[in-house]
Amino acid sequence: MTQQDDAPAGIDTTQMSHARAYDYVLGGKDNFAVDREAAGQVIALAPDLPALGRAQRRFLLRVTRMCAEAGIRQFLDVGAGIPTPPNVHETARGLAPDARVVYVDNDPIVFVHNNALLATDDGVVSIKADVREPDQLLDRLRSEHLIDFEQPVLVLFIGLFHLVTDAENPAALIARFRERMAPGSYVCISQFCVDGSDPAARAKLEEISANSPAPMTFRGRDEIESFFDGFDLLPPGVVDLRQWSPDEDVPPTKLKVAAGVGRVR
Repeated sequence: MTQQDDAPAGIDTTQMSHARAYDYVLGGKDNFAVDREAAGQVIALAPDLPALGRAQRRFLLRVTRMCAEAGIRQFLDVGAGIPTPPNVHETARGLAPDARVVYVDNDPIVFVHNNALLATDDGVVSIKADVREPDQLLDRLRSEHLIDFEQPVLVLFIGLFHLVTDAENPAALIARFRERMAPGSYVCISQFCVDGSDPAARAKLEEISANSPAPMTFRGRDEIESFFDGFDLLPPGVVDLRQWSPDEDVPPTKLKVAAGVGRVR
């Protein structure tokens, strides 16, 4: 936030928020001292974390452009965080001015920030909801006419499911979305991956998030690939994030993110 760390009413500035810490990693200003301290501890072990964050952001926008060019006109960004320009709606509507974009996050400060950012844009909506309550979220999207699930949609789960525990069953949550999605829809998933990640940096990230509302869970690439059951997985499959940008000179990073895109059959 500001240098004085002013906060909207009801925002706990003593509890680290993943959305705000990620905002700090990306160079944003919507974060507090507790978020900067947590992110700084990880960056001390993995100084390339900001580069990884930017690469994930480029992947998100790359898939958004791909789907807009393929005719998708609905974009659902679940676990959106605090959007860093260029945003999903700017990218999608730059190619398809009639595109509808819905941002979803359970962090109250994300909701406050996005509502202020999007207040003048009728085709872009921000709602506060939790992916761990999929039926409630999906029913709301339908009843409020925010997403027409009879038509293709791109559902984005970027950097989200490493904040969902095994007990909360991310594969089952994704399946609930898939059951509602029309043929020709796409899903995009990225999450921190065990394979290739520096053990010390991974352990630090898990440690500092242990007492947060969403403890960090790294997963193997095979398990992340299972999240795409029922989808046709697009090439190159579930791979290191860098492989989605072969035309970019992205150096190896100490922490690894696996990413993939699937299409509803």
